Amino acid sequence: MQIKYFAFVALLLSLGSAAVRAQSPAEIFQFTSFSEVNITDDFWKPKIDNVATVTLKACIYQTETNSPRIRNFEKVARAKKEKHEGIYYDDSDVYKALEAMGYSLKTHPNPILEMKADEWIDKIAAAQLPDGYLNTYYTLGDISKRWTDVEKHEDYCAGHLIEAAIAYNDATGKGKLLDVAIRFANHIDSTFRIANKHWFSGHEEIELALVKLYKVTNDDRYLKLADWYLQQRGKRYYDYKTSWITPSYWQDSIAIKEQHKITGHAVRAMYLYTGAADVGSLTGDMGYMNAMKSVWEDVVHRNMYVTGGIGSSGKNEGFSKDYDLPNNEAYCETCASVGMIYWNQRMAQLTGESKYVDVLEKTLYNSALDGISLSGDRFFYDNTLESLGKNVRKEWFGTACCPSNISRLITSLGNYIYGKSTNGIWINLFVSSNTKISLGSDSVNLKMTTAYPWKSNIKVNINPMVPKQFDLHLRLPGWSQGEASPGDLYRFLNNTKTVITLKVNGKKEELKLSNGFIVINREWKKGDVVDLEIPMNPQYIVASDSISCDKNKVAIQRGPFVYCMEGIDNNTLATAFSLNKADVFTPVNLKISNEKVIALNAEIKTSNNGVQEKKLITLIPYYTWANRGASVMNVWLPIQ
Repeated sequence: MQIKYFAFVALLLSLGSAAVRAQSPAEIFQFTSFSEVNITDDFWKPKIDNVATVTLKACIYQTETNSPRIRNFEKVARAKKEKHEGIYYDDSDVYKALEAMGYSLKTHPNPILEMKADEWIDKIAAAQLPDGYLNTYYTLGDISKRWTDVEKHEDYCAGHLIEAAIAYNDATGKGKLLDVAIRFANHIDSTFRIANKHWFSGHEEIELALVKLYKVTNDDRYLKLADWYLQQRGKRYYDYKTSWITPSYWQDSIAIKEQHKITGHAVRAMYLYTGAADVGSLTGDMGYMNAMKSVWEDVVHRNMYVTGGIGSSGKNEGFSKDYDLPNNEAYCETCASVGMIYWNQRMAQLTGESKYVDVLEKTLYNSALDGISLSGDRFFYDNTLESLGKNVRKEWFGTACCPSNISRLITSLGNYIYGKSTNGIWINLFVSSNTKISLGSDSVNLKMTTAYPWKSNIKVNINPMVPKQFDLHLRLPGWSQGEASPGDLYRFLNNTKTVITLKVNGKKEELKLSNGFIVINREWKKGDVVDLEIPMNPQYIVASDSISCDKNKVAIQRGPFVYCMEGIDNNTLATAFSLNKADVFTPVNLKISNEKVIALNAEIKTSNNGVQEKKLITLIPYYTWANRGASVMNVWLPIQ
């Protein structure tokens, strides 16, 4: 009977998983799913293609051939009392790779990739126990000790399983993995929430995954379980006296609704707060939403790097104290940047404020994109802002969360571009693409064409099925309004606003702003065209005096990109030099590996053995460094 039920659920989901859920009353707008967006962008499409053809091959090889991750599932199915190999959280890497494969299959159908995914799914399903439990570490080890140690990542792995199952079902209509995920979620719910047992997740992730499961099944059991997980924080069920772990490490010091400071492990915090924002939006619980705003301000105003990276300390892979943002020891884990994007996406749709998308964009184009090489098969786990030439991108890691994490982000980029509200369409990121958005009983076809992020000429063709009155919200990037970042952690040296040009059907329009979005209200007709021009000029960034390591230094930004100085382009890094406020950087075309970029050149005065001379220096976008071999690198440069 139970098997028939799950099969029925899977059938319903395969028929309707792509349906857009109703907007929550607590949300100002709702982001459009990546599956409804066709990306044609000159910058992003090659990266998405590269993940589909290169990165996923690397993920499959490292997961299946060069590690025991798949082997562990096979051992469980054989039931011959074989030992577990690897690390206790390795199952999660299989699931993240599957999620990325699902996103890729939606936009890049590939029978061979789909066959490989189905093969993995069969092995995963065969490893699930009759009661729904699924974790190879305990199943191959001492099963009597399952659910006895919150740090063993059982529910973290479950969360990634759920996300993978939803993505794969959406891509292929195949519900086998979703059946597995539902059974596991039901097992967890029966074991803890319904049984009213003390528990919480040592590595957060399941909270946001359960909300996703609720959205595709419409079963509030999963939303209640997500909320239950959130409510366990601050009760300190863990025996901290016997461990190196502190309550702040995994955000367990106080209840979430009372939290105002960012603490502990950066990735765990991002996943937790994404889940809290999700639950708050769906339940209308202002306690969650107010706490998220306070914690966000603590992160962005006191604990974020100029690249959008977070987590300065390698000791706890996270946060230390306010304004502690060293450059040469910066940790800035790639996964934390991915989590930062998730969280800011949720905060944007909850508030309708562009500052959250500004941070999302800064993180996306800098600290997140830096995590993957231009070739697509080398990675950074941590993303420093200063290097003595010893940092190199690696093929893989023992803890391999970052490669599959950045893969699933890039392949699902469409999730962050468009949005809709009851009577409005929102354009958040500028990426050449097209989509169809339903407004009431009508629909509107959109086509965006842009050379962003190198140039910011943005054209949007708007074609409603019938003439329709609605608001078009176009994000006006904070950098174009003289803001280096929300708050005063970073500011432009010359705080000037860029002259923005807005045209509708060729006629200039007045800029009407609301929460950082240009709002155009009119009756839209087929053939309407909106043109937005935002000049991009290189700008000097200075840090707050509270960041001691950045005193008497500047960083350079153009558009969404933060730039760096790499030794391979500059002999000047080996000589004494400093910039001058009068130094002018000029955009120039440059090719790094196979990537065409806009670099910045400036002629500056340097000192060589006491002799003053002029030299040309070149800066490159931060995300492109270390793609031509090991080299010294600096984001922050001295200034007179």
